[in-house]
Amino acid sequence: METALQLVAFNIPYPADYGGVIDIFYKIKALSECGVSIYLHCFEYNRPQAKELEKYCAKVFYYPRKSGVRYQLSIKPYIVVTRNNDQLISNLSSNSAPIIFEGLHTCFYLNHESLKEHIRLVRTHNIEHEYYLNLSKVEPNIFRKLFFRIEASKLKRYEKMLKNASQLLAISPNDNLYFDRKFGTSHFIPAFHPFSEITSKTGKGEYILFHGNLSVAENIQAVNYLVQHVFPEIKQKVIVAGKNPPVNLSKKLRSCPNVQLVPNPGSTQMQDLIANSHICLLPTFQDTGLKLKLLASLFSGRFCIANSPMISKTGLEHLCHLADTPNEMIDAINQLFQIEFTSEEIEKRRTILEDNFSNHRNALKILQIIQNSNAS
Repeated sequence: METALQLVAFNIPYPADYGGVIDIFYKIKALSECGVSIYLHCFEYNRPQAKELEKYCAKVFYYPRKSGVRYQLSIKPYIVVTRNNDQLISNLSSNSAPIIFEGLHTCFYLNHESLKEHIRLVRTHNIEHEYYLNLSKVEPNIFRKLFFRIEASKLKRYEKMLKNASQLLAISPNDNLYFDRKFGTSHFIPAFHPFSEITSKTGKGEYILFHGNLSVAENIQAVNYLVQHVFPEIKQKVIVAGKNPPVNLSKKLRSCPNVQLVPNPGSTQMQDLIANSHICLLPTFQDTGLKLKLLASLFSGRFCIANSPMISKTGLEHLCHLADTPNEMIDAINQLFQIEFTSEEIEKRRTILEDNFSNHRNALKILQIIQNSNAS
């Protein structure tokens, strides 16, 4: 009998070039390789329709995402109310296959009467109200700051919608603990990713790398912190690489003589930057979800220095060097540049990552959860 699954994505998950869509795309790919027929529903608003998705999906549906000030006046979160569509609920209800809703963003129809007989899973990408509250704290624009703060309040109230899910699929152990305490239906399914094996090189690299989407407030905050407290205190070469760096951030980086900015690297260039670095420096001030750049660094890079919010309760703590203060980061950098990355380090990563973070194994876990579920 055919195994079929419906998946509702908050965006078009190709190209897989940022955190949330990376998880969705490689989840689709892994499930397809397990023999699942996937009916993908995705919202279209800032990315083109993608022919590539048809390789892994039985059918792909596109729905326009709504926008405008009037949706900000809704009691529902903006990221939810702008993703309601009559054709979506019609298509979902006409197919009896289980449904995965990707993020709280897509849960407008989670408790819809016509889906009561469906198995309904929600992939939680973050504890969303905490994520948006943190965004509000680092956003310099007063109007966006207010939007994030209001959205965080709405998301906190709306989170109770998740009680209507048959099961929750949390992206990190920390999130899993939170959602399981609250709803009792959560399972830890690590982030899906493009890596099938450890490709880290032994030996030494010549620079420190910070990488991430540089248009995101979380990463801008991290780079500003490093520019202020760490980069001026070290002699090693630093490369900062990522998408769409704002002008003021680029200017700050140019003022650091040991720092090189690589804006908008292609995927191959980014892989080379990670592979040839000696240290991936990974501070964050958002402790929700799991940062896919951490997985990229561990699968492909050498040493990783991270702070507690990046690695706490991820299961990856033993693979990183913990540094929570500027002095701790500086000391770790100076110490690690004195030593080579060894095959023993690679073997340690292989033991943890190729087992717990195997896309194939985690796709099978999702199918087992579905098999064990009953529609509420």
